[in-house]
Amino acid sequence: MQQRQSTRDDYSRKINIIIEYINNNLTNDIDLDVLASVSNFSPYHFHRIFKAFTGEPIGAFITRMRVETAARLLRYSDMPVCEIAYKVGYDMPSSLSKVFKQFYDITPTEYRNNKKYTIMKPLKINSNMELCSNVVNLEPQQAIYISLIGDYKKLDYCMAWKKLWNHVRMSGKFSEELGNGKGVDSDKVHQMLADGRIAHAVIYHDDPKLTDCDKRRADICLVLPFKIEAKGEIGIKEIAGGRYVVYHYQGSYNQLDKVYDTIFGKYIPDGNYKLDERPLFEVYPNDPECTPPDKLLTEIHIPII
Repeated sequence: MQQRQSTRDDYSRKINIIIEYINNNLTNDIDLDVLASVSNFSPYHFHRIFKAFTGEPIGAFITRMRVETAARLLRYSDMPVCEIAYKVGYDMPSSLSKVFKQFYDITPTEYRNNKKYTIMKPLKINSNMELCSNVVNLEPQQAIYISLIGDYKKLDYCMAWKKLWNHVRMSGKFSEELGNGKGVDSDKVHQMLADGRIAHAVIYHDDPKLTDCDKRRADICLVLPFKIEAKGEIGIKEIAGGRYVVYHYQGSYNQLDKVYDTIFGKYIPDGNYKLDERPLFEVYPNDPECTPPDKLLTEIHIPII
């Protein structure tokens, strides 16, 4: 049984590597043999394993990533349609237009010009919501992570972080990097959490208003100031650096969908920010297991140009 779980965890980590490669290469032709090579799966079994883990054939997954990325850029940026087509991997705007219409029954140009047309679920803006924000330029951050797929409101984030922390302990790095010679220095850990050198974060790859809940992808991350090797389902990734506008929200996680609607429907347009294609991520400064819901803090990082 242990061997079977170990094999499954190893497959899961390899699937995460494939998805990361696709996310980073939408602009380019994506060769399926290269994907098999990147993941160390045999080309013969690659397609079957990918579908078993994601629920989609690899070709359909890549196409959906391209089209959903195009839809977000059409709605939230002023990038020309032809440039969006090239950015998501189509040689000609007409190629994007054909696939886009198959998905949403409207062309990219028509969708951009008709603000009332909803392929996304409509925004529910709370005009009375007050959010503090600041613009930051971040350096890339190294993190260990577990990738989960499903309804963002139902994913087991706490269990994922427990697995990540256990991986740190089992690696020996916990006492080596965070110890004081007698054990783990809790003051040192709390200080690193306070100044952001250690952080609990989640990268969200899909827009809940576009992507079906059973296909939404999230990377549950533990940002660390030291390196740890990947193992099983636990991978290593870099959280992209660059310019972000950070919105600071206090309150229940159950209200975050309304917070996002207000950010994208009010704060982003009012701030005249231009979004880019990096995924957004959240950082959680306090522990949900010992913090009342109304005191929970969420730092929402929206990538901007």
